[in-house]
Amino acid sequence: MAKVEFLNEETFKAKVFNYEKNKDWKYEGDVPCMIDFYADWCQPCKMVAPILDELQQEYGDTIKIYKIDTEAERNLAGMFGIQSIPSLLFVPSEGQPQMAVGALPKDTFIKAIADVLKVEKPA
Repeated sequence: MAKVEFLNEETFKAKVFNYEKNKDWKYEGDVPCMIDFYADWCQPCKMVAPILDELQQEYGDTIKIYKIDTEAERNLAGMFGIQSIPSLLFVPSEGQPQMAVGALPKDTFIKAIADVLKVEKPA
């Protein structure tokens, strides 16, 4: 069963983007991913968390959903210019990632996964 995974700087470099090796964006993963920049004290983040868990279950291995604690990983949050949370980064296998800000409803996530990540919801 696929689970949402928490990243720190080291695992981020291995699984998403090794910014020490590459100046330009180069996604390290083998399936598209979403990254939830959150904090434990953030109420909207708490509303999004169960939706992300559901999405990871429903999409299984077709996408990865990662979480980054902006309090613990200030460097990563700063690298993406995170001003407000939750902020969600949609990372397609090819092309540039796109950021969405705020507690989005599940339907909006499903549409963004289809439009940005090019992954349709499994039947």
